[in-house]
Parts: sequence; structure tokens; C-alpha cells
Amino acid sequence: MLAKVYACAMVGIDTQLVEVEVDVQMQGLPGWSMVGLLETAVKEARDRVSSAIRNSGYKLLNRRTIVNLSPGHVKKSGVHFDLAIAIGMLTAWDVCTPPKGRRLLLAGELSLTGQLLPIPGALLMSICARDHQLDGIILPQENVEEAQLVSDVRVYGISTLADAVALINHADPKPSPRPTRRPASKTSPLDFAEVRGQATIKRGLEIAAAGNHHVLMVGPPGSGKTMLAERLPSILPPLTPDEKLETMKMLSLHGLLRKGDAITDNRPFRAPHHSASYVGLIGGGNQTPRLGEISLAHNGVLFLDELGEFHRHVLEELRQPLESGMIRIVRSGLSLTYPARFMLVSAMNPCPCGYLGHPRRPCVCSVSQIHSYRRRISGPILDRIDLHLEVEPVSHHALMSDAKQESSSAIRDRIMIARERQRKRLGNSPSCNAHICSRDLKRFCTLTPSTSALLEQATEKLLLSARAVHRVLKVARTIADLEGSEAISAPHLAEALHFRPSEINGHPIEG
Repeated sequence: MLAKVYACAMVGIDTQLVEVEVDVQMQGLPGWSMVGLLETAVKEARDRVSSAIRNSGYKLLNRRTIVNLSPGHVKKSGVHFDLAIAIGMLTAWDVCTPPKGRRLLLAGELSLTGQLLPIPGALLMSICARDHQLDGIILPQENVEEAQLVSDVRVYGISTLADAVALINHADPKPSPRPTRRPASKTSPLDFAEVRGQATIKRGLEIAAAGNHHVLMVGPPGSGKTMLAERLPSILPPLTPDEKLETMKMLSLHGLLRKGDAITDNRPFRAPHHSASYVGLIGGGNQTPRLGEISLAHNGVLFLDELGEFHRHVLEELRQPLESGMIRIVRSGLSLTYPARFMLVSAMNPCPCGYLGHPRRPCVCSVSQIHSYRRRISGPILDRIDLHLEVEPVSHHALMSDAKQESSSAIRDRIMIARERQRKRLGNSPSCNAHICSRDLKRFCTLTPSTSALLEQATEKLLLSARAVHRVLKVARTIADLEGSEAISAPHLAEALHFRPSEINGHPIEG
């Protein structure tokens, strides 16, 4: 007796349709085995499935049984194969008798009692069922809302293995009703109107948000660096439909899409602690590579507070993602590419004590301590950051002032207009000035002879690298877009150069 059902394997953030073949042989030693390049969690499914079948009221046949998960060259990992293996065995034993020609994708973790437990990646599996034109997907009830985000797929939610058998045997099962999700909030609880003073820093963050540029804020403790960074998402444009799908796929893969959660257009904001490891920040792992914070921040903001406290070798791994917008993880026999197109916003103190350059408090650090602190961040990383903002402490008068500050919604309106200019000029790829490739700079960032001479002088004086010159041009292009100008004039370039210092608070940046 031979049976075949369908499951899904995760390959990075992509999927691979898996055929679960079950062969029950009349001859040979009793027992069952599984093949198909299986990871440990899948191998352990044999004990879970056996107990679930028995405790669901079905009798285990004392026959030699072989379970094959094909294609054999794709590594199978995760506990979501339990349901497909169990249904495959019950189909081979003629307990399940699905109508001929119906193809369903099965996904779910089984408890020993036969209960279905929620799984990560339901959205990706639903997309897989749609792309392969299957007749629907059966998964745990807790994952139904997530899977129904793909509108043109029939989703069946179940609670037990017995429910799955009854549904498969039904001639015309009805899909689970689509829930009404609560509307997502259109406004952020954090607003730039709450920030007193810091007009120059707000201007720099507005430019960064308009062009998706990377930012470094340097200033003493308590000057508002973290407060400003946390309010940055409130001025970013909403996710486009394609970006929203990409973002939800990341969250689904990590099991972060919860039942009843509102689907929001807000961009991700990830703020890992400075003790984050290489795998935690970049991604990877020994057996099944996992997404890192840089991928979870895809299409959003990655905020690295206390940048100087991160491990240097971890920060060095940001070089390639900052340039390419993706990270490639290579292991023995495995190569995965994860998207990582994020906006880096970082903050640090100018020295270990934090008061170097403070107008009122003296710095107590020695020259060697300052240089050692600066060397934690290499020159190549600093060179990839578009805007360097020197955050000054807020005066008591500004802090206690009742003067009305500009709201996030007003800033966001200007940014939306600038983004629309970029979209019309660049198309959908790239969608922002920060992503303009080098070969297109001359076409999109044309300079007048006088502006070109200014850039040449600044390059010589500030010792800018070729990469830094390109980034200055992109920032100037964004400033021009905010001003509604098609041409990059000298004031636009001068402001872009203002945010590109070669030193921090009077001390050279160490490379």
C-alpha cells in the first residue's frame, strides 16, 4: 500500500513543496523508518506520530513502513511535518480516504495526545500552496488567521488529528471562516513633538528618513539620542504591499505573527542589545540557519544603541549587508540568502565617560582611552554611514519651554512628497536615493560646474573616499527632493557635506 501527501520545507524565506510518500510492505521486519535528508526534529517525529495515532483511537499496523520525504536533496527541518507524516501513514492504512485528485498541503506539530500545536511559517506555507495550485492547506486552528493573509487559498483549521482525518474524508469540506481583524492604529504613540530642541538633529533624521540613509548620532548621555531614534518610525512612509508581504514573511518564519494581531503598515523597528552575538545580529546557526536582527529589520530600522559597546567582529559583519541589502549564509552543503535592506540608526558616546566636548562637564578620559574607544568602530563601517550627527545637550531653557514643536505627521508629509519624487524618478527598484547604484549616479545626481568644484574641494579637504563621495551625492539628492528641486545646487551639497565630518567633537575618527 502506497500513499502520497504534501508538506512544505523552509529554504531560507522561500519554500519547497515536499511529497511525503508512505509505503507499507507486507514482507520484512515490523517497524517504520524515515528517509529524505532529515534534521533532528523531523527524525523525532516518529515517536510523536506513533503516540498521536495510538491516542487518537487508531490502531498501528505491525508492518514494515517506509516514509520518504522528497526531494531528497532538500534538508527538512522543523516540527510541522508531523501532521503530513501521520496522515500519510493513515492513508496508506486506508483509514484516510481522500477524494481522488484532491491535493492538500498538511502542516502541524502533533502532541502525544493527538492535539495540533501552532507552528511558525504558516504564511509561507500558504503561499507555497497557492504557488503550486493545491486545493488548500490544513493546519492548526491557531495559525488560520496568519495563513488567510493569502487571499486566494482555502484554509482549513483543525485542533486534533481526528479532526484532520474527518476533514480529509469529507467530500466537500468548508474552509475556516475569515476573521475580522481589528484595525491597525494609524498613529504612533511616540511623536517628534515630544522632543525639545535638537532642531539640527531632527533635520538630519528627516533627511535620513526621506532617502533611507544610514545615521550615526554622537553625543553625551542624556542628550536625547535614544529618544530621537525611537521616534524615527513615526515619520517613515508606510510599507508598500510588496514590502508588507516581505515583512510578514520574516515575522511568520520566526513565529511572531500572533492570532488576533492587527496587520499594520508601520515599518519594523529592531533594537538589539549591545551584547548581541554574531548569530543573533547577522543570522545563521549550526543546524538550521535562523534570521538575524538585520533581516527582521528588513524594510525598517535597525537601531544600535551604544554602538561602541558592540563586539567589533560583529559590527564588521555589517559591511556587506549595508552595501548590498542582503546577507548570504554559507554552511557545509548549504547556502541561504536572506534580505537585509534596513536603515541603520546608531548612537554612541564620544568617549568612555561620555563627556568629551561637553560645554559644561569635563571629560575624565585619557587620550589612550579615547583612542581605544574609537577603534572599536572601524573606518570602513563609519565610511558606510551617510549622516554623522553631533548631538548637543539640551539647555534647561529649551527643555522647560512651552514652545510648540513640529509633529511627526507634519514631518512625515514632507517625507512622503520626497519619496514620491524618488519613485517617479527611479521607479520601484531602487525605490530610495540611498539605493542608487554607482553607475546611475551621474544620471540622477547631476551637478553644475560650480557645484562640482565645491565637491572637489571638499573631497580634498575632508579626505573623502570614493564611497563617501557617492554617499554625499545621494544625501544631496535627497535634500534637493525635500526642497522640491530637480537640480542639486550648492546649498544642497553644502548641507550634505555638513553631515559628513571627518572628525567627532574635534577628534579624528579612528579607522
